[in-house]
Amino acid sequence: MTATYTFDVFCSLDGFGSYGEGGDWGGYWGKQGPEFLDHRLALFGTPQRMVLGATTFREFVAMLGSPDEDTGVGDPWVGRMRDMPATVVSSTLSGRLDWPDASVAGGDAVDVVARLKEESDVPLRSHGSLSMNRALLAAGLVDRLQVTVFPVVTGRTGTQPVLGGAPDLDLELLESRTLDGSIQELVYRPTLHG
Repeated sequence: MTATYTFDVFCSLDGFGSYGEGGDWGGYWGKQGPEFLDHRLALFGTPQRMVLGATTFREFVAMLGSPDEDTGVGDPWVGRMRDMPATVVSSTLSGRLDWPDASVAGGDAVDVVARLKEESDVPLRSHGSLSMNRALLAAGLVDRLQVTVFPVVTGRTGTQPVLGGAPDLDLELLESRTLDGSIQELVYRPTLHG
């Protein structure tokens, strides 16, 4: 039996995963509410293994600090995510990582995740890691694409189009929910088109 792999990502309505200079939105584009935060906490309440690309991992460490310091950043679900076992796919990182239970897997992400899917006894989840997950989509290794759409358009300040450069995909809607009256969570089963 192979483990399920979920690509979990946040974006604006126009498909951007973050915003650049001139954007004054704040975390979650300033739109998070108690229902969203409770739902995220519940999502990370079951055993899972995180799979992160090196860039996202470095960004998380910079944002959250080392495990020994309290940066005051992060909601309870972020703490749960950080405490989960994690595999960081990287050819540049080595040695001890500033993360409670993370290890580095060198090599191509497609090969690493294919192996993890066969070996893992818990579901796999990746939050962010856009380039890596686009490659995994192209290889047909993503079982669930979980997109949380925040009610903003970042047309002038948006950076990092979440699915820019991804392969053409057909999407089967598995779940949908509205959180805090305005945040949409959509969970799809992606398949390569054609």
